This record gives sequence, structure tokens and C-alpha cells, in this order.
Amino acid sequence: MSNQTGSVDLQKRLDKPNIQKNVIENIVWVLLVFGIIIFMILRPEYFNPLKNIQLYFNIPMQAAVMGVMTIGVAGTILLGDIDLSVVGVMAVSSAVGVLLFKSGVPSPLAMLIIVAMGALFGFINGVLIAKLKTVALIETLAMNTTLAGVVLAITKGRTITVAEASYTWLGQGKLFGNISYLMIILLIVYLVMYLIWRKTALGRSMYAVGGNSSCARVSGISVDRIRIITFTISGLLAGLAGVMLSSKMGSINSAFGSTYGMDTIAAAVIGGTSLSGGVGKVSGILGGVLLLNFIQVGLQVFGLDSYYVQMATGLIILLAVIIDSLRIRFQNKL
Repeated sequence: MSNQTGSVDLQKRLDKPNIQKNVIENIVWVLLVFGIIIFMILRPEYFNPLKNIQLYFNIPMQAAVMGVMTIGVAGTILLGDIDLSVVGVMAVSSAVGVLLFKSGVPSPLAMLIIVAMGALFGFINGVLIAKLKTVALIETLAMNTTLAGVVLAITKGRTITVAEASYTWLGQGKLFGNISYLMIILLIVYLVMYLIWRKTALGRSMYAVGGNSSCARVSGISVDRIRIITFTISGLLAGLAGVMLSSKMGSINSAFGSTYGMDTIAAAVIGGTSLSGGVGKVSGILGGVLLLNFIQVGLQVFGLDSYYVQMATGLIILLAVIIDSLRIRFQNKL
């Protein structure tokens, strides 16, 4: 009898860290549910899904552009690097594509050019980082600053409108009147990235490089190749986000997409992608994107001015860094 009791106690001690680990790894979904409950208590007429189900369709739609950018940036963070150029890549690619469309290029081709340009800029980032051994933080920041200047030169500080339905249908249209095409793109992108991260040699190599690049190289993984591919994917997804946003807004200007810069990093880190590399889940990143957008929408519903919402976003970014630090400390104790 005593042996059985001892076995039960031992199993409980073993299960406790696993429960804590699961909670820590999925903390973003816990926070999202907690936030929904709090907002429902404070404003039930607006946040109760039984009374306002449309809200829970609108949030993924509003989060779609940032979400597509975030999963690309998260891939570079998974390597232990970071891509700060996605806003500039998105803006320049979109500006060129919109101008080509207005000059007579068919919209599908113009959109394809935007995505291809994004991938090209990402490839350039990857080559500079992998082959020339530039620091990703500095190189991508310099790239972003350069491209911001290019966008300003292209737009000359003015807004370029693109109101033609053949271009805006993607960003403004809905399937069955409720499901935004942007939300569908978001879900497809995350499904594809989940399969890449979890089911392919590329995904396994990304985790290995982020965990220990020296060991990955010794084990036969081409670290440079993985870096180039990952940054190319980040650029490609930034280009796709540019198609989505320009189609949604129906315009391009010099500040195009500038609000997404730090939000993408915050969402990735809140979602469990460690800034030290080697740790991250696609489902967590999606949760981080939805949580960040839900909080921003909620604060606006409560009537907070935009600068307070911006301040709250900054605090969320700080929270993301703290959560990442606590997660690493907890995992080291297990």
C-alpha cells in the first residue's frame, strides 16, 4: 500500500512541472481568454459573442496584415536573429506594384510583383547576414531606413490612391458576406507555416540553428542556406502583407504600414517565440497576434485616445520581453 502511495506522490511531482510548462508555453491563449472575460464583464453588450459575433470576425480581419508579417519575422527570431526591415520592404514593394497597376499592368501581375519584390529584399537581407556576417539587427534596421527613404521619394509625400475594384476586392471583399478574404489568407499562411515549421526538414533545421548554430553546422546543416531561406520567406510575407494592406486601404503613402513595426515583434514574443532563438510555435504566434489586436480594439471601444492606445502597446511590448525572460528562467529550472 505504501509503495502505491509513494508512486502516486511521485507521479504528482512529475506532472506538476509538466502542467506548469504547458501553461507557460500557452500563456498567450490563457491571457486572451482572460482578456475576453474581463472585457465581457465590463462591456457585455459589445464583447459578448452571443450579442456581437461580428466583432470576433472583425478582429482576425484587422489582425490579418500584421499576422502575416509577424509569422515571417518570427521565423528570423527563431534563428536567433531578427528582421526589422519588414515595414520598409512592404512599403516599397507595394508602392512599386500600385504604380505599375495604375500604369496599366493587370492587378494579378502587379500583386505578384509586390510579393516577388518582397522576397527579393528578404533574399538580399539573408545573403548580407549569412555570407557577409553582418549583424541582423543593424543590417535590417539599415535596410528599413533606406527603404523608408525610397518610399518617400516614390510618393513625394503624397497619397497615391488605387480605388479600382479589380485591385481592392482582395482587401475589402468578403466570402458569404461575413468572412473577409484577408482572414482567409491569414489562416492559410499560418497553416502553411505550421506545416513548414513542424513537418519539414527546413523547419527542423530552423529550430536547430536557433538552438545552437555551431552544433547545427557540425551536424551537417547548411546554416547560411537556412538563414537566407528564412529571411527570404520573411520578405515574401512582408510583400504579401503589402498586397493585403494596399488593397484594403486603397492607397499608398509615405507612412504606409509604419504602425506595424514593433507590433510584429511583440506579437511573436508574446506568442512564445524566444528572442534567444530555438523556441517558438506557430499556434502561439497566432495567439499573440490576436491578443495584441484584441487589446487594442478593446481600449478603443472604451474610448481611450490613440496616444493612450499607443502607450498601452508599448507596455505590452515590455510585458512580452518580461514573459520571454521568465519563460527562459522557468525552463532552465525544469
